[in-house]
Amino acid sequence: MAALAWLLIPLVAAIGAGLWGSWAHRTRKARNDGPELTGYARFREAMEKPRPGA
Repeated sequence: MAALAWLLIPLVAAIGAGLWGSWAHRTRKARNDGPELTGYARFREAMEKPRPGA
């Protein structure tokens, strides 16, 4: 009976990981890269500006 319990632990962990993975993938579809790309463009523009006094 103890061997059955040791086999159930990885099975429950695999099911939990599968459920978490499907949930994480579902919420990722709604997310857009727009804000990150806009922030990167502003950062790049700021880095390309000449520094005052340099």
